[in-house]
This record gives sequence, C-alpha cells and structure tokens, in this order.
Amino acid sequence: MGLLRLAVADILHLSTFLHRPIFDSRGDRIGRVQDLVARLGDDPHPPIVGVVVRIEGRDLFVSIKKIGGLAQGRMTFEGRRVDLRRFERRPGEMLLAEDLLARHLINLVRGRIIIASEIEIAQVEGRWEVVGVDPGRRSFLRRVLGHRIGSHVQADTIVDFASIEPFVSHVPSARLRIPYRKLAKLHPAQIADLVEQASHEEGEEIIEAVGLDRELEADVFEELDTTHQLEFLESRTNAEASRLLSRMEPDNAADLISEIDQERRLPILELLPSEQQAKVRQLLSYNADTAGGLMNPDFVSVPPTATVADALEAIRTTRVPAESLQAVFIVNEEGQPIGAASIAPLVRARPTELALSVARTQLAHVHPHWDVLRVSRKMSDFNLTVLPVLDDEHNKMIGVVTVDDLLEELLPQGWRAEFGMSAVEE
Repeated sequence: MGLLRLAVADILHLSTFLHRPIFDSRGDRIGRVQDLVARLGDDPHPPIVGVVVRIEGRDLFVSIKKIGGLAQGRMTFEGRRVDLRRFERRPGEMLLAEDLLARHLINLVRGRIIIASEIEIAQVEGRWEVVGVDPGRRSFLRRVLGHRIGSHVQADTIVDFASIEPFVSHVPSARLRIPYRKLAKLHPAQIADLVEQASHEEGEEIIEAVGLDRELEADVFEELDTTHQLEFLESRTNAEASRLLSRMEPDNAADLISEIDQERRLPILELLPSEQQAKVRQLLSYNADTAGGLMNPDFVSVPPTATVADALEAIRTTRVPAESLQAVFIVNEEGQPIGAASIAPLVRARPTELALSVARTQLAHVHPHWDVLRVSRKMSDFNLTVLPVLDDEHNKMIGVVTVDDLLEELLPQGWRAEFGMSAVEE
C-alpha cells in the first residue's frame, strides 16, 4: 500500500513517542521511549521491528510484537517480561531518531536533498512501517516545542519514504550503501547537484555508489564544480585519478588537470591512455578562455564521397558525446571542412544521396586563439549549437565548440546555488 492510499488520521509522528513514557498492562510507567528501530532492505516502507526503551538507566530492546497502544498515541508493554540485555544494533537496523531525524536524505523523485524534520509511521496491514518524511518547518518546530504547536499531520508536506534514500555510512549496522540502481535513474547533473548539496561524507557516499558504473562516475564528475572535483580527487591516488579522467571528455579532463596541484599534474597526465593524453596535452596548450581551450577535439566527420547512409551510420557508431552530434562535418583530404549536415536533413534525405548535398556549405568557424566573447558572437549570429574550430595555418578542423560548453564558460561560478537550484529543501 502506498502512502497516498493511507488516510491522514492513520499516520503518526515519530516525535509523538520519543522521550515519552511506556506503561505496563496495569497502566504503571516502566520506562521511557528512546527510539524506534526499523529494518532497511528492499521494502519501500521499512518495517518497524522494535523499540529502544530506557529502564533504570539501561537501554533495552523491546520487540514491536510486544508493544501496544501506538495507534492511540501511547505505548504499552504487553509482554510477560522485559529482556534486560542492553540494546545492540543488528545488521541492517536503523534507529529512526538517531539515524534519520534532523539528517539529510535524498528525495529521488525531485533529485534534491531534504532534511527529515519529522518521521511518519503507520500501521499497514497489521505491520508498523516507516511511510514518510516531513521536511517542513512546522514539523521541526513541533519536534522542538512539543505539542504546543499542534500534532496533526499535514499530508501535503509528507514525502513518501518509497522515494527516499537515506545516507547510511554513519550507521554502524548498515550492510548496504546507497543503491546504485536508484541513483542511476537520475541525470548526472542531478547527481552532481546532490553531491554539492551534501556534506563531504555524504558526497563520498554518493560518489561511491555511482562508482559501480565508471562511465556514470565520470559523467557526474564532469558536472561537479571545480571545488568539489578537487575535493574528491584529494583522496584518490594518481592512478585512480587517471582512470577517472580517462573516461571524461578530453576538454573536461584538460580543465580538471589544469586545476590539480602542480606536483600531481604531470604524473596523472602521463598515466592517461596515449590517445586521450595527446588530446589533453593539445587542449592544455591553449588558454582556457579561448576557442581552443573550450573545444572538444572529438567530432564526427565523413569524406565528400560519403552518402547520407554513411553519415547516419557514423553517428550511430561513434562514441562522440551527444552534444557534439548536432552536425556531421564533411571534410576534404586536407582535413578542411567543406560542409556540415544537421541531423534533421540527413534523416529526411534518401540514403543514397551524398551527405554533401544536404549540408550547409557556407560554414561559420572560429580559430583556437579567439576569445570567448568572439566565439559567442559567432555562434549567436549564425544560430549554431556546434561550431567548428580550424587551425591557423591550414584551416584544418581540430575540434568543435558546443553551446553547452560555451554557456558553462559564460555563466558565473556557483550559478546553480545563486538561482536556488542546489538549496537543501526544508
């Protein structure tokens, strides 16, 4: 049963029970509730397995099967005797107050970090479960001030726990880290935003999770701001850093290497695969704020004899990033571009036609030393999303500047935070 199918009256606040008395069947107070214990696993709503109760200065575990009265907002012990052994976590168990309450959680639906101001529980088909999190300020105030601010549930502020992923590296009994398969559903830019919103330890936990897919890890690293990139590279060896950079686009790898401490820069560069190393060295020879510094040396090109079918096959089989695939360049034997065919004309044309017949032959271009403003004017004047870069000596095509790389250069550092895109939700 999902959260939306529960009536508001069925949902109870964790704070309703914390630090409040627990009574025996005769109504006598026997202790104080310290926490509720849930078991993490594959359940979208983790089951509550017990209660931590403080009795005469000792924290004891009481199975949820021996607890009554929750639905009425108070706890009673319905067993015959209390196990006097001190409470110890078991693998996979999480304490709701200690491990979740007032901590950061990932809202996987919105790709945002939220703060658990309140934890919501409910009885579903005879089993008590963690059904949601309330990140609202009112929940925080109620938790701090108690019932003076009211205890009713505001359903519109509750986030279904099925869409929540908690950070667990701080939990000594956690068997699992953040599941990679859940994060992989987000765009790399969203994952990077999560890393930037989180603490360093939380960010490491996210990076560790996406590290199961080396390509995704590289994509996320490309989206991080420079400060966070360097922060996470500090703990990696030169070989580990090189492996990561080898999966990044050459222009992004060059930007990052140029920011690494001087003593590590060359060792990491020399560990890159030879082809990637050559591209990065070429890019590092240009100033960062020029067309040469902005360009990606990878693009799709075909000879003048190529047909439309050849051009489309080149697009299908290339590993060039998608943003550079807005056009296929037709280049002559000297490597000079003589036309650029956009995707739409190629798809509409007959496969046997020459790609050059549907290409633009009056090409706008830039040279490596041109500054960013000159590049942006050229791209804007000709309404382009990808712009060829030609060398100064032979007009040979050596790379492309894409509109996303240009925007990244033109926008101020920290623009996401400035416009509220990376603020932690409350």
